[in-house]
Amino acid sequence: MRRRGSGGTAGAGMRRRGSEGTAGAPARRGDWRRYLPAAVLVAAGIAAWEAAIRLLRVPDYLLPAPSAIVADFGPDGRLLLDNSLVTLREMALGLLLAVAAGLALAVVLHLSGTLRRALYPILIGSQTIPIVVLAPILVILLGFDLAPKVAIVALICFFPIVVNTVDGLRSVDEDLVRMMRTLDGSRWAILKRVELPSALPQSLSGMRVAATYAAIGAVFGEWAGSSAGLGYLMLQATPNLDTPRIFAAIVILTALSLGLFLLIRALERLLVPWARPAPRAASVQRP
Repeated sequence: MRRRGSGGTAGAGMRRRGSEGTAGAPARRGDWRRYLPAAVLVAAGIAAWEAAIRLLRVPDYLLPAPSAIVADFGPDGRLLLDNSLVTLREMALGLLLAVAAGLALAVVLHLSGTLRRALYPILIGSQTIPIVVLAPILVILLGFDLAPKVAIVALICFFPIVVNTVDGLRSVDEDLVRMMRTLDGSRWAILKRVELPSALPQSLSGMRVAATYAAIGAVFGEWAGSSAGLGYLMLQATPNLDTPRIFAAIVILTALSLGLFLLIRALERLLVPWARPAPRAASVQRP
């Protein structure tokens, strides 16, 4: 009888582990299915674009077909790669600068109510100034090298990081803060152990938004004054009516922004695994 009882317990444990494994498998299989409708829509749009260009016989200098854009990567592949690395460096350094400055300012605004009331309206008002008009001024002040491009990217990426981090710090559960105070926790301990971890998901969300803006800042900076980069390449191709090269640069800029976005998304999964939604368990049917 005991053997049967122990066997039944072991069998129940195996069934539980089996059900957990089968519950996790559909969740893993469903990860790529979420992106399937978007991939199908993009593929359908590209096919319709290609068909319309061929049927209407639109010349390449007006609107190139997707096949012409892909073909441009052959002869201009090395040129596109070299300029892509220049733009990627500007995007990455500017985003890193925006993250460091944005997190630091967000913490200062959170710790000081006086500074928050004084600087927060100015910070919001500064976003009404178009960055495109600041790009020539920064080029004049900082020169034609890397510095003005990094500064422009940082200015564009700075705002969403600050706002999301400040909102995250202010939305911390008050019960956790009170518990830390009852344990005689210092202000630094509360910030380090409660507020910063709680605000991290929203801060990373702001970084993801900022990553999509980085390419805009890099291109603006290169248009204002540069001798390399994808923005510079687009300017050189415009008077020559080399539209396929312009579209090839746009494709690369999109890929770079998407790569930065996915990198921050992976960092978010690593640093804040508790913020991910739990997969839905598969329903277990009783016999």
